[in-house]
Amino acid sequence: MQAVLYVGHGSRIKAGVEEAIQFIKSSQAMIDVSIQEICFLELAAPSVDEGITKCVERGATKIAVVPILLLTAAHANEDIPFEIEVGKVMYPDIEFTYGKAFGIHPKIVDSLYDRVVEQQVTIAEDAQVLIVGRGSSDPAVKHDLNEIALLLADKYSFNKVTVCFLYGAEPHFDEALLQLQQAPQKQVFIIPYLLFTGILMNGIEKKIVKQSTSCQQLILCENLGYHKYVQDVLVERVNELLEINQISQPIL
Repeated sequence: MQAVLYVGHGSRIKAGVEEAIQFIKSSQAMIDVSIQEICFLELAAPSVDEGITKCVERGATKIAVVPILLLTAAHANEDIPFEIEVGKVMYPDIEFTYGKAFGIHPKIVDSLYDRVVEQQVTIAEDAQVLIVGRGSSDPAVKHDLNEIALLLADKYSFNKVTVCFLYGAEPHFDEALLQLQQAPQKQVFIIPYLLFTGILMNGIEKKIVKQSTSCQQLILCENLGYHKYVQDVLVERVNELLEINQISQPIL
């Protein structure tokens, strides 16, 4: 029997974990699979091995593991695959398949634009957008986020869209805020490229409040969390993996 196991990142902030759970639960109704479980890679329960066990206890013989991650980096490439290997040792008769992070997707680009529009502020002709990523030492993360920024600028004709990171890659968010002081653009929409509320989101907000001046409009947008388009991408990633299960052998 087929199961789907959703693997979220996890957060020390309870509200962030609850947001993740509600987001995933609202997506589960769109997936035609009876066994669906939620787990977290770190900082929250249940753990991945506990999630796998729940699937097996409910009768699963195949488990499609879906990462709830915006971009592909160490968590997607190393940490979750390691947990799957542990699961294969625990349950050698279970077939595991593994899906993709959300990655570069047109609907992600559209969701970013919606985060700007929902601020209900007239968008200046020279408005700048700053996308703030979590960050990673994996160069693919920087490449992919820059590609998303280019797509956003091209599709919605923003004068300038740049990216920065909270850690692990350059430019750092602090550096980007300093550069904004010298920028000719007076209106800047800052979009946290994060799925849910957490310590990182709180830190962004505090730094923007400290940086704000009377001559520059720094507008903090919502993170991506509940956006319908992001949900569409999640459902697409799950269905892609279920189709693989139907036509091929396990990939792990």
